[in-house]
Amino acid sequence: MHGPAAKLEADKSAAKKAKLGVILFLVYTLVYAGFVIIGLTDPELLGKPIIGNQNLAIVYGFGLIILAIIMGFVYNFFCTRMEDSMNSKKQEDKS
Repeated sequence: MHGPAAKLEADKSAAKKAKLGVILFLVYTLVYAGFVIIGLTDPELLGKPIIGNQNLAIVYGFGLIILAIIMGFVYNFFCTRMEDSMNSKKQEDKS
């Protein structure tokens, strides 16, 4: 039988990562809510062409997808920095 490949320890950065995740979730929710509100209050606006003959619904929809991808990269970047920082502090404390 094999054990874990790496020793798992307590994640000291979990609270900060959770807070960042909640903030990014709320930002995305607000942007998505804007799309829903436009669809509920003025659906004709979603049909108006705005960029390269593409209507607002298409542009906004692709914008939401791109925003989600960018936010994923941002989350990963900052979480990795937090983990590295917390781990280096933990290593220094052990010394």
